[in-house]
Amino acid sequence: MDIRCGAMPRSGYPIFTFYHIEMEENTDNRIGLIPAAGRGIRLGLPYPKELYPIIRDNRYKPVSQFVLENLVAAGVEHIVFVINDRKSQLIGYFGDGSRFNCRLSYVVQEPAFEGESTSPGLANALDSAYHLTRGKTVLFGMADTIMRPEDIFLQGLARLEAGEAGDAGVLCLFPTRNPEKFGMVRQADGRAVEIVDKPRSTDLTHMWGCIIWQPEFTEHLHRCRQDGVGDFAEILNRAIRAGLVFRGLPMNEGEYLDLGTYEEIMELDRRLRD
Repeated sequence: MDIRCGAMPRSGYPIFTFYHIEMEENTDNRIGLIPAAGRGIRLGLPYPKELYPIIRDNRYKPVSQFVLENLVAAGVEHIVFVINDRKSQLIGYFGDGSRFNCRLSYVVQEPAFEGESTSPGLANALDSAYHLTRGKTVLFGMADTIMRPEDIFLQGLARLEAGEAGDAGVLCLFPTRNPEKFGMVRQADGRAVEIVDKPRSTDLTHMWGCIIWQPEFTEHLHRCRQDGVGDFAEILNRAIRAGLVFRGLPMNEGEYLDLGTYEEIMELDRRLRD
């Protein structure tokens, strides 16, 4: 394991005050990717929102542990957290991953500008792990969500393997009544043909909750970021227009719980109690 701190500027204070931990590269062809670099300013919590406590049966589990367990249930051995320079508590909780039957790497997403209050965005976070994800099948899920069924990534992998040779990935789709909060997916014959991001009004009913993709999309994402394209929905749409095939996997009986506002936290607590 390689542990690094940020470079020391002339002021004598480190650019990054927390660790960058990078595990030895796994020989397995699959890798989990969990972006957790958002600042979480809207919630104003004294700890990263990814550690928001879910308490069931008198036991504590942070919300981000759910997606990690989804990945482990799919047989993923190496998982990458993309964090910002203020997420040392996340490292402190998850450590090297051995307690969770996986190996963990942490990649620091640098802010676009010094003193920036928000993160540079999802696409930037995903591409920050390019040196670890290139050449691998990537299983990507958000750190502040709970997805059911637990074997969602396993089902996604099965859908990918059942598809045609050359498919670029699988979008796991959930029905939602709040399309204005999510990336809605237009489908035709089981293929995604357009991502409509957070529409105010739409006839679409399903949003993507997590994605599995092949190395060709990792390269596409990396090229788009180098060209200055920062919107993840646009990057997905460019991939689709370029001929990359993403299959849709509807999880009509599944559940997707998001944690982004206090209203969503209250809804999360209510649904978990039920």
